[in-house]
Amino acid sequence: MKAGIIGANGYSGVELIRFLINHPNVEIEMLISHSTSGKNVKELYPHLSKVCEKPLENVDVDEVAEKVDLLFFATPSGVSQNLVPEFLDKGLTCIDLSGDFRLNDPEKYTKWYQKPAADQSYLQQAVYGLSEFYKEQIKNAKLIANPGCYPTAALLGILPAAKMGLVDLETLIIDGKSGASGAGRGVSLGSHFCEVNENVKAYKVGVHQHTPEIEQTIQSITGEQTNLSFTPHLIPMTRGIMCTVYASLKKPLSTEEAVEHYKQFYESDHFVRVREPGYWPATKEVYGSNYCDIGIVSDERTNRLMIISVIDNVVKGASGQAIQNMNLMNGWEEWTGLTLTPAYP
Repeated sequence: MKAGIIGANGYSGVELIRFLINHPNVEIEMLISHSTSGKNVKELYPHLSKVCEKPLENVDVDEVAEKVDLLFFATPSGVSQNLVPEFLDKGLTCIDLSGDFRLNDPEKYTKWYQKPAADQSYLQQAVYGLSEFYKEQIKNAKLIANPGCYPTAALLGILPAAKMGLVDLETLIIDGKSGASGAGRGVSLGSHFCEVNENVKAYKVGVHQHTPEIEQTIQSITGEQTNLSFTPHLIPMTRGIMCTVYASLKKPLSTEEAVEHYKQFYESDHFVRVREPGYWPATKEVYGSNYCDIGIVSDERTNRLMIISVIDNVVKGASGQAIQNMNLMNGWEEWTGLTLTPAYP
């Protein structure tokens, strides 16, 4: 299969390159970037010398449609919604890593993203690409809305308890922490070294655009509506997300029972690893990999379930999950090309 990457000059784009060059069934045919077209990708990322030395090109719909079978969109929100329809109409498979096709309701997108929404007909075509929960839908999709990084970590943490009816969803609180790569490669004051280093800060409190995505997916899986509290934080590291999720239990449950529930739930899911009672995952333990590690405790004193979920935001939270979805769409083993061991230390 020949693949193209639109937005190949960003962190998610270059991470797609890192995994796809080792994928046995895929050849990277085109790298596309409007802002850096004419350059070779190794000029932007010297670590790709002798690994991937391809030019960055402008978007030409007809040319791209002739050369590739599948397109990854590693673009900021607001970009892919204008490009995806043209490529879908030409028969290409599209996997969008931005937020443009994640929300079913265009009014919610406009409210939370502060941008006009994609056309409703294409929103209806999109399949939400949380790989562990929508496998069958993903297999038959032509357009994948790849989940956000925070939602991936939070949802993999809370959905088993929610689906099994263990917790009261109206008490749901999510505390998220992300490394600076989550903001992308663009220069801004918020990601300036002096602002991030030796500093932890909350941002977009109560208004983060991933909030309705998490709520929508919980309702999709459980049939229950919920209004949750989600607070993201920026922490002084490059990669990684940790979500600590809190919810009140509907009935008493021991930590051992909760862990056993989760182990059985994710028994057939290659990329989710549930820790034994008393062991908590750390972001370093999934660094550079497509794994999600989960630790669980039932606090009998407060009757509250606490779930700690960690991922690499650029891999499982973006490019790795996109490739996992590509594998599912093509009937390949979902770990194909993704079996890198986390880098440690």
